Amino acid sequence: MNFTRWSARLPGTQRRTAAAQAAIKARAQSETSGGGPDDGGKEKTGKRIGGKRTGGKRAGAARPDSGTAKSGPPPSADAQLPEAEAAAEAVTDTATAADPTVPDQPVPDRPVPDQAGPDQAAPGRPSHPHPHADATTDTPTVPAARSRPHAEIAQGPHTDHTGPDSGSKPGPESELEVEPEPEPEPELEPELEPERAAWQRRRAIDALPVRALLGQVPALAAVVYGPEHRIAFVNEAYTQVFGPRPTGAAAREALPELVELGLLPLMDQVRRSGRPRTVKSRRVSPQPGVTSSRRRPGYYTFTCTPITTSGDSGVLIFAADVTDQVEAVERLRASERRQREAAVTLQRSLLPQELEQPDDLRVAATYQPGGTDAAVGGDWYDVITLGAGRTALVIGDVMGRGVRAAAVMGQLRTAVRAYARLDLPPHEVLQLLDGLAAEIDPSQIATCVYAVHDPNEGRLSYASAGHVPILVRDPDGTVHRAGDHTGPPLGTGGWLHTSGSLPLPEGATAVLYTDGLIERRDADIDEGVAALEGAFAGATGSPDIICDRLLRALGISEDHDDDVALLVFQHPVRSGPDAELFHNAALDLLGGTEAAPRARAFASGVLASWRFPAELRDLGVLAASELVANSLQHGTPPMRLLLRRTDRRLIIEVTDGDEHLPRRCRAEPADEAGRGISIIAAIASAWGSRRTQGGGKSVWCEFALPGK
Repeated sequence: MNFTRWSARLPGTQRRTAAAQAAIKARAQSETSGGGPDDGGKEKTGKRIGGKRTGGKRAGAARPDSGTAKSGPPPSADAQLPEAEAAAEAVTDTATAADPTVPDQPVPDRPVPDQAGPDQAAPGRPSHPHPHADATTDTPTVPAARSRPHAEIAQGPHTDHTGPDSGSKPGPESELEVEPEPEPEPELEPELEPERAAWQRRRAIDALPVRALLGQVPALAAVVYGPEHRIAFVNEAYTQVFGPRPTGAAAREALPELVELGLLPLMDQVRRSGRPRTVKSRRVSPQPGVTSSRRRPGYYTFTCTPITTSGDSGVLIFAADVTDQVEAVERLRASERRQREAAVTLQRSLLPQELEQPDDLRVAATYQPGGTDAAVGGDWYDVITLGAGRTALVIGDVMGRGVRAAAVMGQLRTAVRAYARLDLPPHEVLQLLDGLAAEIDPSQIATCVYAVHDPNEGRLSYASAGHVPILVRDPDGTVHRAGDHTGPPLGTGGWLHTSGSLPLPEGATAVLYTDGLIERRDADIDEGVAALEGAFAGATGSPDIICDRLLRALGISEDHDDDVALLVFQHPVRSGPDAELFHNAALDLLGGTEAAPRARAFASGVLASWRFPAELRDLGVLAASELVANSLQHGTPPMRLLLRRTDRRLIIEVTDGDEHLPRRCRAEPADEAGRGISIIAAIASAWGSRRTQGGGKSVWCEFALPGK
């Protein structure tokens, strides 16, 4: 498709050409009928009287020799037809040359329809009251382009009620050359004035040249035609970015940038389907050799729109510069990444850097933040050694995301460790956390499970604040769910938490986790717990291996949309040499003066059988004597002495029926009592006391084994 021909076929150009042809046609017909028998061979003066034409041909069409009327037969229509056709062609050429949309290129001649009389339509054409209605157009069509309806053309201010049979007789002044008065425009009714103004505005817009419009658009624009997408036009903005392009060349050779961007197949699809297509944010590199091209890469959104005519079809390529928008999005994403990395770093710094490894448990934990598009959450876990072989295991989840959730999580984790040092029952720890969570941030709530493992009893005591249930797998593979003793989340207040217990014998494994492991948007949370139970039943090996298997079984990957915290611990079965390193010995004491000597003799014999060094054996006997003496003086029966060794420490513990916990105090030189606990604190590596379930208390101390 030639862009010059396409411009010449635009609606504005064709309407002006058709109007000129119709004017010549009407004048020729008027001259032909003006010499009939009705006017007696007299020429019409064309003078208006009272705003109405008196008849005849227009004064503007008078010949130089029209000063006197001539009689005789009028020339035939056939004789005047060549003259009319020549005049129409001259006017058409003038209108076309004046049209800025038509370049300096030859336009193919178009046939002028045969002249017909006023009462006879041209062959093959319907009769119309207005000469413009006879003009047929062959114009290119662009989607969403507005064209002028034929009804508007017919109603335009071009009506002429003058005809050759007006019946007016020439007066005496018809012999003279009379200067015709300017023809006034027909007066319209007031209510039609807005429509006329709107019609004129639409006509002015339709007459705008397409080449001039595309040339002034700041966006990149190019027009191609034919199956090879030959170049018809590129605007100045396109030239500034990619350089000049030769007209008529195929796009594959002359538009390498479109080939690089992969737009040629898209243009083929647009040309075949007739539907526009858009590709967004394509990167355009600086073009070498183009001085006006940008020095850094730009981003453009390309829209390919079909252009069709009766003879050929093409594609309008329009590219809008979206570099600023793309760079703004990239800056926003970079800022979000930095904030997320800061939150993840903060959260990981608040989590245990290295898990404590109790003597009687094997523990492993993992934390995985949500995917790159998800903000970090407030999941946490912790392992706390309480002393006397007991271990606290904690997991929790602060509702919400971001740095604020991570900060609240850090404060709660610190508080849990502080409360754990008091060696309180699990429900009392949660009760204290509940009040603290409301003070930290009333708008934040958190879930938590606090569990304590006691190797002497082989049980796991726990309390839950709105958290998902603990799962325990027995040595035979049976999985139990701890669904009882669950209260509302932390921070709600007004609830008395309770503690429960589960058996955790040798060979048993337990798992604590957050809801990110089991919760899915398209499934109920109970289904997630059931899926975890099935995966946990078949997951064997060390705690590290079990963590990995559970994550894979439940489909947790780097793109997961929620944080996941997982804590697995085992009470291993010991055999062989390891079994020789773990021993327990207990002595029940009924009180009386013989209780202290019996305790010393029992401790000396047991420690000697465990082959401890003499120094450690003497310290152990002294500690057992002081603890029993303190219980005899401040406690009540029944009393019990428990000696326990592990691969790393010696533990001495005395229990009685009194709930008053001992405190270390400074004894004066003259005091006869109050030095027992001070002696224990001086010789032992650690000591402590706690209340026991069912009433009473326990006082204990530890000695690290040599080389441990």
